[in-house]
Amino acid sequence: QVQLVESGGGLVQAGGSLRLSCVASGSIFSVFVMGWYRQAPGRQRELVARIIRGGSTNYADSVKGRFTMSRDNAKNTVYLQMNSLKPEDTAVYYCNANRILNGDNYWGQGTQVTVSS
Repeated sequence: QVQLVESGGGLVQAGGSLRLSCVASGSIFSVFVMGWYRQAPGRQRELVARIIRGGSTNYADSVKGRFTMSRDNAKNTVYLQMNSLKPEDTAVYYCNANRILNGDNYWGQGTQVTVSS
């Protein structure tokens, strides 16, 4: 069982920045693909960014150039640095760990990000 704990959400004005953190309950990055997802009210959960075992990152088109995902293996932590935030970035952000080999999939509890105009 993997536990994921997010932090760092909050209220920020448009153009501002936030950094989200997700601490995993063990050294899982070698076998899990880590991702950040978000869900706005009335919308489906969508992939924001993910980092695969080799360290490569993928981003949704809507956040490219503004968001950066990174990881610290020693701290079992992944981050999502969000710059130039827009009101449409408002959502609950979730950390995800997915083990493609056997389908294990884990979610954090979510952290609210609200961007005011």
